[in-house]
Amino acid sequence: MSSVKVAVRVRPFNSREKGKKSVCIISMTGCTTTIANPKERSEKGKEAPKSFNFDYSYWSHSTPSDPNYASQRKVYDDIGKEMLEHAFEGYNVCIFAYGQTGSGKSYTMMGKQEPTQEGIIPMLCEDLFNRISDNTNNNSTTTYSVEVSYMEIYCERVRDLLNPKNNKNLRVREHPLLGPYVEDLSKLAVMSYNDISDLMNEGNKARTVASTNMNETSSRSHAVFTIIFTQKRYDRQTDLTTEKVSKISLVDLAGSERADATGAKGTRLKEGANINKSLTTLGKVISALAEVSSKKKKRTDFIPYRDSVLTWLLKENLGGNSKTAMVAALSPADINYDETLSTLRYADRAKSIMCKAVINEDPNAKLIRDLKEEVNRLRDLLKAEGIFIDNLNVSNSNLGGRKMSTQMEQEAVEQLKANEKLIAELNETWEQKLQKTDAIRQQREEMLAEMGVAIREDGNTVGVFSPKNTPHLVNLNEDALMSECLLYYIKNGTTRVGLSSAKVPQDIQLSGTSIQQQHCLFDNTDDSVLIMPISPECLCYVNGKLVEEPVELYSGYRVILGKFHVFRFNHPKQVRQQKCLKSPTIESPSKEPVDWFFAQNELLLKEGINMKEEMEQRLLALEAQMKKEKEEADQLLEQQRLDYESKLQALQKQMDTHTMLTASSPPATEGDDKLERWCWGEHEYQLAAWAIRKWKYYRFTSIRDDLWGNAIHLKEANAVSVELKKKVEFQFVLLTDTLYSPLPVELLSEKDNKDIGQRPFPRTVVAVEVQDKKNGATHYWSIEKLKQRLEMMREMYDNHSDGGDGLPITPESNGTLENAMTCRDPFYDRFPWFRLVGRSFVYLSNLLVPISLVQKVAIVNERGDVQGYLRISIQHISPEDQAMDKSSGRKQSAVANITFNDKEYFNTKVTGNMKRSPTGMSQTALSSEELRIVEGQRENSDHDLLEHCKDDTENLKENGADLYETFVEPPEHMKIGSKMCFRVTVLQGMGISSEYADIFCQFNLLHGHEAFVTEPVRNTGNSGPPLGFYFVQDIQVTVTKAFVDYVRTQPIMFEVFGHYQAHPLHSQSQELTRLRPAKRSFPSSLPLARPVPSPKQLGPCVSLPCSTSHLHSKHDILLWIEICELAPSGEYIPCVVDHPNKSPPGSGCFMLHQGIQRRLAITIVHEPAKQLEWIGIKELVVGRIRTKLEVNEPDYELSVLSLNLLPAGYVQYPNDDRIFFRFEAAWDSSLHNSILLNRVTPYREHVYLTLSAYMELENCGQSACFTKDLCLQMHERDAKITSTRSFRNFFGGGYYKSSDCNRVSGVYELSLKRSSEALSPGTQRRLRKVIDTSGTYVRGEENLKGWRPRADSLILDHQWELEKIKRLEEVEKARHTLSLKDKLSGHVKSYEREPVVEEEDDDEDSILPIEKQELLTKCLKLLSLEKMQISDLPHVQVTETLSTDGESPEEGGGIRDFEPCPTTQTETLRKCVSESDLRSLSPRMARRLPVPTDLPGILSQEAPDDLLSRRRRSLYIPEVEEVRISPIISRRGYLNFLEEKTKGWVTRYVIVRRPYVFFFKSEKDPVERGLINLATARIEYSEDQRAMIGTANTFSVCTKYRGFLLQTVGDKDVFDWLYAFNPLLAGSIRSKISRRSPQLAV
Repeated sequence: MSSVKVAVRVRPFNSREKGKKSVCIISMTGCTTTIANPKERSEKGKEAPKSFNFDYSYWSHSTPSDPNYASQRKVYDDIGKEMLEHAFEGYNVCIFAYGQTGSGKSYTMMGKQEPTQEGIIPMLCEDLFNRISDNTNNNSTTTYSVEVSYMEIYCERVRDLLNPKNNKNLRVREHPLLGPYVEDLSKLAVMSYNDISDLMNEGNKARTVASTNMNETSSRSHAVFTIIFTQKRYDRQTDLTTEKVSKISLVDLAGSERADATGAKGTRLKEGANINKSLTTLGKVISALAEVSSKKKKRTDFIPYRDSVLTWLLKENLGGNSKTAMVAALSPADINYDETLSTLRYADRAKSIMCKAVINEDPNAKLIRDLKEEVNRLRDLLKAEGIFIDNLNVSNSNLGGRKMSTQMEQEAVEQLKANEKLIAELNETWEQKLQKTDAIRQQREEMLAEMGVAIREDGNTVGVFSPKNTPHLVNLNEDALMSECLLYYIKNGTTRVGLSSAKVPQDIQLSGTSIQQQHCLFDNTDDSVLIMPISPECLCYVNGKLVEEPVELYSGYRVILGKFHVFRFNHPKQVRQQKCLKSPTIESPSKEPVDWFFAQNELLLKEGINMKEEMEQRLLALEAQMKKEKEEADQLLEQQRLDYESKLQALQKQMDTHTMLTASSPPATEGDDKLERWCWGEHEYQLAAWAIRKWKYYRFTSIRDDLWGNAIHLKEANAVSVELKKKVEFQFVLLTDTLYSPLPVELLSEKDNKDIGQRPFPRTVVAVEVQDKKNGATHYWSIEKLKQRLEMMREMYDNHSDGGDGLPITPESNGTLENAMTCRDPFYDRFPWFRLVGRSFVYLSNLLVPISLVQKVAIVNERGDVQGYLRISIQHISPEDQAMDKSSGRKQSAVANITFNDKEYFNTKVTGNMKRSPTGMSQTALSSEELRIVEGQRENSDHDLLEHCKDDTENLKENGADLYETFVEPPEHMKIGSKMCFRVTVLQGMGISSEYADIFCQFNLLHGHEAFVTEPVRNTGNSGPPLGFYFVQDIQVTVTKAFVDYVRTQPIMFEVFGHYQAHPLHSQSQELTRLRPAKRSFPSSLPLARPVPSPKQLGPCVSLPCSTSHLHSKHDILLWIEICELAPSGEYIPCVVDHPNKSPPGSGCFMLHQGIQRRLAITIVHEPAKQLEWIGIKELVVGRIRTKLEVNEPDYELSVLSLNLLPAGYVQYPNDDRIFFRFEAAWDSSLHNSILLNRVTPYREHVYLTLSAYMELENCGQSACFTKDLCLQMHERDAKITSTRSFRNFFGGGYYKSSDCNRVSGVYELSLKRSSEALSPGTQRRLRKVIDTSGTYVRGEENLKGWRPRADSLILDHQWELEKIKRLEEVEKARHTLSLKDKLSGHVKSYEREPVVEEEDDDEDSILPIEKQELLTKCLKLLSLEKMQISDLPHVQVTETLSTDGESPEEGGGIRDFEPCPTTQTETLRKCVSESDLRSLSPRMARRLPVPTDLPGILSQEAPDDLLSRRRRSLYIPEVEEVRISPIISRRGYLNFLEEKTKGWVTRYVIVRRPYVFFFKSEKDPVERGLINLATARIEYSEDQRAMIGTANTFSVCTKYRGFLLQTVGDKDVFDWLYAFNPLLAGSIRSKISRRSPQLAV
C-alpha cells in the first residue's frame, strides 16, 4: 500500500491581482507551506498562520533567478519521472491537478509551446518515447506499444476530443474487471512523441474554454489524457510472451470558482455550477477514503463515486489500483484567501488516501477468456428465450415477430453487445490499430477539406495559410476577427459552388437564402479563372458589378455570391507575373483597405446608391421636421398658458364676489357646520400667514417634553458617575443643524433622516452633553444611546457594590450596544487626536467679475463663539497664468477637476439636502426670523417683525439690485461649457487659542466634493506671529448652470482642526479593558419578543381611536403558559417543563412528544380592578419557528398559524381573591410545515417559537397583545421525559414534582390610556400630560450637591446661540458684499474687525459717497423702528363668553368684522397659506374649536349606530409591555405573610428582584405564584406597630389593592429584608436606632 503523493505549487501574481495591489500570504519552508490570514480579528490581533506539510512544496512566485524558484523541469523531475518509472514497472499511474480557477493547473499539466515552458504531460510523453528508444536498442526481446485517448467532461457529459465525427455524448459503463470505462472512446496508436503532440494539440483546440473575470482562458471542463502503455517481453526459454499494461491517466481539472468573483452569467454560470458539483463530489470521495485509510470509517460504508462522472472514471485512481500524485495549484493573493485555504485543506485530506497498486501482467488473455464465457452464457440465455444473436444483430424470426418485452432481455442484449465490442477491441492486432488510426486521420482530412479549410501535405491542420500556386477565395466578414479565416481552393478544371443539399455534389458548399442549389462555376484553365453563373437568378458580383456572362478574375478582385457571402480572389502566380512585368492589376483598388465594408460600398456605388449623400439628406429632413414640431409645440404651450390665465382670472373674480357676499351675509346659526368667510385687511393676512407658519414648526413644547421625560435617566447617570468617581458629567443640550454647527447623523432618528430634505427649516434635537473632565473632552449622545449606556452603568455599579472591579461583566449580554464599546468603560468615548476648532465660509461672487479678493473670515465654533480668523484669497486665473509661483514658500498641489451636474445640483437644492445658504441669499427674511421665536418671550412684537421683514426686502431690492443684476447672465469668461480655473489660497490663521497645537485647515465645496487639506502648522498662540499656511489650490471646472448658481449663492466651507494639548489622552479610552472574573455572574436576560401579526385577512373596518399620553392606570399582569398533551386516559395533561437552576427568570423548556394532540392553556393573573374586565380572547397566533432566540427573518404566511379557540372564562382558586382568566386553544404543530417541529430535536438544541394572544377588554377601543417566546424540545412519541436534576437538588432531598410547576411565567405591564380621536394637534397637546421626572428620586442623588437637569431655560439659551450664529452669517455675507462692491468701484477698504478709531472730522456726509449715505439711512431706519402697540392688533369684541360645555355663542353675539377689503398684496399673501388654515384663524372660528366626540359623554351627531356603540366603550387604549426581569437577586428566603382575608400566617418563599418581589410555594418551586411591584408599594416599619400587633420582626407592605404584614424568620434579618425592599427606609431606621441607644444598634 502507498499513499497519494501530494505537492503544492504557488504561482506569481496575475494582472488582476497586481491591479488590486494584492499581498502575498503564502510562504514555504522545505516541504511546509504556511498561509497567513490577512483579516484582523476584533480583539486578538491577527490570526495565527496555518501550516501544512506535503511531499513537495514548489515556490514559483518569484522569477527564475531566485534560487528557490521551482521551474517546470523541477516539478517534472520530482513527480513525472517517478510516475513514469512506476509505469515501466507495470503499475497504473495517475497525476491530477486541483485548484481554483486561474491558479495555474493547466500551466503545470500542459504548459506552453515554448522552450522550458512545457508541462508535465508533454515532458512525460517525450521522456516515455526516449526511454522506449533506449530500451529497444539495448534489448531486442521487448517490444512497446503506446495508445492514447483524450476526453473532456463538460457539464457532466463525456466528449471525445480526438475523433471529429464522434461528436455525440459518450456513455460511461462499469465492468467488473476493467472498472469504469467510456464506451466508443477513440484509442489511437502512436509511434513517436510528435504523434502524441499533434493529437494533444488537436484535442486542446476542441476543448471547451471561456473567459471569466478570474481567467481569460478558463477551462470549462475536466480533461483526461490517457496513455495505454503496453510492454511485451518474449522469453526464449519458455517460448512464452509476457505482457505488462500500464494505464497513465493525466487529469487537468477545471478550477473551482465563485460566481461573484468570476462574474459568470448564463452559460458560464451553468458551467461553473457543474464544475463545482463534480469537485464537491471529488472532495467527498477524498474525505471518505481518508477516513477509511485512517480507520475512522468502515470499508463497507458508502463512498459516493457515482455522484459525478469525474469521480466515477477516477475510481481506480482514487484508493484503487494506481500510483496517484496530486498537484495543488495555489494563488498567492490575499483576495483569494478563502479559496487558497480550501485548496490546502483539500490537499491535506488527500495525503491520507492509501492506494493498493499492483503490477498489471498480461491481463488480456484472462480477460478475453472471461468475456468469451460471459458471451456464451448470454447467448445461451437468449437462445432459451428464443432470441438469436449473430454479429451483434438481433434475429427474432423464429418467434413470429415477437418483440422483447422484458427489461431483462433488453439488458442482456446490451450487455452482450458491449462484451463483444470489448472482445473485438482486445483481439485487434497492432497493424489493425494503426490502420484504424490512419482511417480516422483520413476522415478528419476529408471533413476539413469538405469545409474548405486548407491542410498541409503531411495531413496536420495548422490553420489558415496562403497556398503558393493554387488560386483561391478568401472570406471577408463584417467582424474583422472573422475575416480571412476560410480558404476555398479553385482546383484545375471546374469548381462547383452551391448548397450542400444539391443533387450534384458541390465542391464549395455555401448556405443562405440567396444561394441556389447550383449557384455558379469557376473554370480554372491555363492559370486563367472564369466565373460563370448557372442562371440569371444566381446573383454573382465582381467588383460591384452584376455578372451575367463569364468574367475573368484577377488577383484582388472582390467576389460577392448571393447577398451575404463576400470573398477576395487571390491568384499567386498572377501576382508574381505582375511583379516581374511591373504592371498594375486591372481595376486595382485604391489605397483604402480591401475589406467587407469596401466591397459593400463598392456594390452600392455601382448600383447608384450613395450612402453618405442619402444619410445627409435624411438628416436634413429630420432637422426640418424637428424644427416644425418644436414650433407647433411652442404655439400649443402658449395657447394653453393663455387659456389657464383666463380661467384663473375668472376664478379670481368669482372668489372676490363670493367673499363680498359672504361678508355681507348674516352670521351662521348654531347648527350650521359651514365655515364663514371674513374680509381681512392686508395687515390681518400678514399676521395669519405668520401665525400659521409659526404653528407648523412649533417644537418648543415637544422639546420640553423630552427634557422633562428623560431627566430621570440623566440624573441616574450622574449619580452613578459620582459613586464610581468617573469624573464625567451629563447634561442636556440642544443642537440645531446650521452652517456652523451641522448635526451629526447618529443624533437623528430614522424618521428625522427621511424627512430632513422636506423641512424648510433646520431641525433641533435634544441630546446629552457628556463632559469628560478627566480627558478634557466633550461628546454628544442621543437619548437612546444614553439609555443603552445606562444599562451598562447599572451593571457596573452593581458589580462594584459586590466588591468587584466595577467593570462590565458579560459584554455579550449587551449586544445592542455599539461595537466600539465592547469590553470598554461605558462612561467614556473615543475622540480623535485632532479636534474641530471652528468653521468659516467664503463666498465666490468675485469670480463673476472676475477680480481677486482677499478676505478675513471668522472661525466660529458650534456655539457661535469666534475662535480666530483666517485670511483667504479667491481669484480667477486664465490658462496663461496657471503656472504657480513656487517662490515665497507657498505650498502648491495639483490642479483639481470638479464637475457640477445641473440635474443633481438643482434637485439637491430643491429638496434641501445641501447646506442652507445664509439669510438674504436663499430664503426670505421672514423665514429666517421665524427660527428665532422664543415661547412666551420676544424682543420685538409681531408688528415689529413684519415691518422689519418688509424693510429688509426693500433694502435688498434697492441696494443689491445693481450688483446682482449684473450677473443674471454668466459673463464672457464663464460661458456655459467652457473651462474655468480659479485659485483658492489659504494665507494665514490668527487669533487661535494656544491650547490647540498643530493647526491645519481643510476646505471643500458644499455640493459634496472631496476636501483639500493643508499641512499642519505649529501654533504659537495670540502672542506669536500669525500661522502661515500659504496653501495654494487651483480648481478647474467646466462651467454649467449649476456652477454659476453656486458661485452666486453658495460659499466654500473651511474647517480648522487642532490638537487639544491641555489634557493627555485617557488610557481607558485607548487601551482595551481587561476583564477579570467578578464574584458572581448573572445570566443574560431574554430579549423582548415582538408581536406576531395575524395571518387572517381582515376586511375594512372603522378606524379605532388613538391614545394620548394621558395615563389612566397601570396594572401588573402575571401570565402562566402551559402546553397540554392528550394522555391515554383522554385528558389533556400539561407536558413536562425543564427549569434549569441558572436559567433566567420567566424561562423554561417544554418537553413535547411527537404525534400527540396538544392544547395551549394561558392563565392571566392580576389584582382586582374595575378597569380590567376581560371580554374574551380574540385571536391566538403562533409563529416564528426557529433554532435561535433572536429573530432575523421576516414573518411568512406559511409559518404563522392562528389557532382554534376554546371557550374562555374566569377561574376561582380557594383562599385567593385575585383575578384568574384562563383560555385554551387547539394546536396542531404539523400545520406549520416546519421540519423543526416534525422531527426529534437533536441533543443540546432547542426550538423557539413566538405566540401572541390578542385579548379584548371592556371599555377599550383595541385589543391588548401579550407576546411570549417559548422554548421547547421534541422527543419520540413513547419517550419517558423527566426534568433535568442538578447535583444540588439530587443531594438536597428530592426534586419538586408538583403538577402545577409544568408551566412558564411572564410578567407584563398593562397601561390604560385615554383615547383621543378626531382631535386637532393643539387639542391633543392640551390633553397630553407630561410626566416631569426631574423630581423623581434615584439612588445616590444626595451626592450630586445641588446639580439639576436643565429644562426651559435651556431653550431660551439655545435661541440666543442661534441668534449669534445667524448674525455671524449675515455679517460675513455683508462684509463680502461690501468688499466686492468697493473693489468694483475702485475704493479698496477692509471690512475686517478692527478697533474703532475716532476721527476729528465731523462732516461725514461730505466724505461718504451717496450710495453709502443711502445705505446708512436704511440701517438707521431699521434700528429706529418702534414697537407695535396693543391697539394695532386685530380687535375682537365678544358679547358673551364661551359656555363651559364647549358650545358656540348664540346668535346675535357681537363680533365686529374687519372692514378693509383685500388688496393685491393681500391676495399674494393669501396664496402662501391654504384657505382652511385662514378660516381656522378667523375671529369667529377662534371660539368654535372642534369638539371631541370620543370623550366620555360627548357624541357626534353624524356617527353611525355601530360606531357609536363602539365609541361609547372605547374610553381607553391598552398598551402591553413585557417586563424584563432583572437577573440580580437582592434577597431570597422564607417570610411569613398575614393578609387581610386570611386567618393565620402563611409561609412563602420570596425572591426580591427589584422592583418586583416574587412569591413561590417553596425554595424548589420554579414558577412565580405572585408578585408585588415595589415601585407602587409603600413599606412601613415602626416600633409602635410592632407593639400594637404584639409580634416581633414584622413590617408591612401596602399596595393599591391590598396590604401585607411580613415577619422574618430571625431577629437579625429584619433590616436585611428592609434594605432589599427599600434601602432608604432601612438606612434611616438604622441611623435613628444608633442615635437613640447604642444598645439597640444592629
